[in-house]
Amino acid sequence: MGQPLNNQPLPQLNVFSFSGVQMRTFHITWMTFFVCFFGWFGIAPLMPAIRADLGLTKPQVGNTIIAAVSATIFARLIIGKLCDSWGPRKTYTALLLIGSLPVMLIGLAHDYTSFLLFRLAIGVIGASFVITQFHTSAMFAPNIKGTANAVAGGWGNLGGGITQLAMPLIMATIIGFGFVKADAWRLAMIVPGLMMLVMAFIYWKYTKDTPAGNYDEINRTAAAKSSVPFWQACADVRVWALAIAYACCFGMEITFDGVAALYFFDNFHMEETEAGFWAMLFGFMNIFARAVGGIVADKIGQKYGMRGKGIMLASMLLLEGLGILLFAQSGNLTMAIVSMLTFAMFLKMANGGTYAIVPFINPKAVGVISGVVGAGGNVGGMLMGFLFKSQSISYGQAFMYIGGIVAVVGLLLFLVNFGRTVTVEQVETELQTA
Repeated sequence: MGQPLNNQPLPQLNVFSFSGVQMRTFHITWMTFFVCFFGWFGIAPLMPAIRADLGLTKPQVGNTIIAAVSATIFARLIIGKLCDSWGPRKTYTALLLIGSLPVMLIGLAHDYTSFLLFRLAIGVIGASFVITQFHTSAMFAPNIKGTANAVAGGWGNLGGGITQLAMPLIMATIIGFGFVKADAWRLAMIVPGLMMLVMAFIYWKYTKDTPAGNYDEINRTAAAKSSVPFWQACADVRVWALAIAYACCFGMEITFDGVAALYFFDNFHMEETEAGFWAMLFGFMNIFARAVGGIVADKIGQKYGMRGKGIMLASMLLLEGLGILLFAQSGNLTMAIVSMLTFAMFLKMANGGTYAIVPFINPKAVGVISGVVGAGGNVGGMLMGFLFKSQSISYGQAFMYIGGIVAVVGLLLFLVNFGRTVTVEQVETELQTA
């Protein structure tokens, strides 16, 4: 399966190249996803200031975290189907234009209810991930789909880390111009909204739906046009296994993005910028960790097939769960940072490993399956959010419960055979037509 066909070398992903429609689209799509994370989670590191300004209680803060990820569940299901029908270029442009509005207007919120509704609306931006993964899957050959998806997803997710430090700095800069903190956080959120509008223009002008052109410019084959019904695509147990796996890795990632700054701020008595810095380290690992997961999964897939990729994913989840348990019991900042970086590595490799499997479950329904699995990640984030809003459970206890659940899911995933319907012939046929 990993051997070259007709003595031709297998395609490689040269991330330093910007030539050709594939690599141009690759770089634009991960940068767009990066900017979307600024819009989606830009508010998280500002929460200490917002909590004080709006007088939010712990349950109310927890509800806003849940709102930020719950809207994404439905958006990802819809966006996945739109990618199959509209194409990723139109879908991404529309999402960026619509999503920029609540990001820039959240500063109009002056009480808990209005803030919660804005956070709910902003959650739609999280569907950007599905378009990024769909677009890279459409652009690259099967032997590097996992690598391309993981690098694009990881570098995009990096925005979730950078925003932890950047947004407090933007707010501090605005305060330096004489604004009070209650106004500064509102003005700061205009910045990611404007960035999203810029990327909407770039995406529309400089990307294509496929290497051959946009959907409305090319004569798509009957196989490409054939529509697989949603429930038929989702009848495969592997889809739900991947959705649960993604709930445990990406669900934990977006949950941690939402609570990390508050956790460090409250537990270690820091300023917003310092807490944002430590929270940033978690997201910053996306610069390589998710890519490593995709690269390792592709290498394993070439030698051991999809079954090998599944075992790799299960192993990463098990180690992630154990790392979260260690983090939950860390008693000082040094131990918290070391254990955070440890579980972050396995978590992000699991993210990459998941989407190294997704494109091969059903090649005619990549958008639908990407949407369902992506939505699974947000279901996980939403359920974890309920733990962090509880008055009777501390953040440390919440992390402990999550760690145990993730470890158990990792063990159960060893029982799933992801390679049961994928054949060498299918992959070779895709390689020849890629």
